[in-house]
Amino acid sequence: MPFVANFPLFCIIITLAGSVASSVLNGKNAFRLNILIITACLVMNLSLLAYLVTNPQQITYMMGHFPAPWGNETRFGPVEALIASVFCFIMLVSLIAGKTDIFEDVKPEKLNIFYVMINLLMSSLLALVYTNDLFTAYVFVEINTLSACAVVMAKENGKTISATIRYLIMSLLGSGLLLLSVILLYDLTGHLLMENIQQVMVQLMAIGDYRLPITIIIGLLTVGLAMKSALFPFHTWLSHAHGSATTASSAILSGLVLKGYIILLIKVYYRVLGLEIVSGLKVLNILFVFGLLGMIIGSIDAISESHIKRMIAFSSVAQMGYIYVGISLGTPAGYLAAIFHIIVHAFTKPMLFSAAGGLASAADHKYYLDQMKGSAYRNPVAAVAFILGSLSMIGIPFFAGFGAKYYLSMAAMTNPDKMWIALLALAVSTVLNAAYYVRAIRAVFEKSDEPLEKHKNSKSYNIGMGIFIVANMALGLFYQKIVDIIALGLNYL
Repeated sequence: MPFVANFPLFCIIITLAGSVASSVLNGKNAFRLNILIITACLVMNLSLLAYLVTNPQQITYMMGHFPAPWGNETRFGPVEALIASVFCFIMLVSLIAGKTDIFEDVKPEKLNIFYVMINLLMSSLLALVYTNDLFTAYVFVEINTLSACAVVMAKENGKTISATIRYLIMSLLGSGLLLLSVILLYDLTGHLLMENIQQVMVQLMAIGDYRLPITIIIGLLTVGLAMKSALFPFHTWLSHAHGSATTASSAILSGLVLKGYIILLIKVYYRVLGLEIVSGLKVLNILFVFGLLGMIIGSIDAISESHIKRMIAFSSVAQMGYIYVGISLGTPAGYLAAIFHIIVHAFTKPMLFSAAGGLASAADHKYYLDQMKGSAYRNPVAAVAFILGSLSMIGIPFFAGFGAKYYLSMAAMTNPDKMWIALLALAVSTVLNAAYYVRAIRAVFEKSDEPLEKHKNSKSYNIGMGIFIVANMALGLFYQKIVDIIALGLNYL
């Protein structure tokens, strides 16, 4: 086994250790340690990705001395290494760009606790990507939930506390359904490792006596993870949580946390249940309807919203709809489109939240569009990033979002039963995307009656936004390389 096979476990362990170390450091040192750890994780995951692209395979890593079915395992191929690399990169840049807001919004005596939670979030996201054990996945889902709620509440005002309570209630409901599904799967199969469960599931489906309990299990698991990833109609908590949190928290929650649950769902469909079983039980048809409704209703809600961060949050509801439509097509092309859309959204939405935070800072920390007139002139860096992110989300050619919508359109054509309605919803949603993003761009560029004084960004903000801009432009121009890795990795998922 190559040495790089150790890297997923190393990353999970050092982020957990970093959370412990951060608890005894001051805010500045906790930030430095956090940046160092995530950079190390990024380097390790990129090294693993490079190895798996040049040596395509699926690696199963047994932890400890206990083999299946009693032991715990990580299992990974090119897709997992790619997603983990993206997660580390986005976490790193979001923290750099949002450093100033974090130090302004979080009380000095609690800054180190904020970074404790960031480390726990990073650890849980990597565990969800790499684990091959369903119960381990559930444990890290809970770690992810609690640390995400703490990151929302870090700003500590009435709005964030209220938003955190909503978030926590909905997340715990989703976690409960996920736990029930894991318990029932263990009761039915006697296993927790994903491949072992699938072997028994195939046998049970061949017998034909367990169709109803398997349908219930798939339904519980799917709804649980859909609730946690803000699929319509389980999205009502999202705008409050992302709209009231500090800017870095909003970027991380939208760009990463929602995606971790979807990646876990895709792994379960592939490894635990099998695509044939999932498609045969028609669960994907329900996801298709919810995804379509999310695409349209999320966009309509964004149009009616005048708070810039809540508008971007409602846009995330629409983007979750795109991803779930891709999954619900039930074809390899659909899963490829869904995973690529996850990556595009992870690159673009944190940049939009960070840009919105910069524009609001230039408008004396006002977030309503009618109060942000002229902010684009006061903060040109944020304005450029917001325009580029908006064009990407609309789906303009040469931007990352265009590739995501293109592959979703191509995937829709592989399922004749769903093709026309998916293409129609995609077209309608794209027009709606343009409506609210163009409105926001127009608002921040509208001349203000007040004197225009250039806003001075921190060095870390300019560096972070510069990286975001370059990364998004590169993804928009060279997305075919990413798609090729995903296509390769799906063979080993």
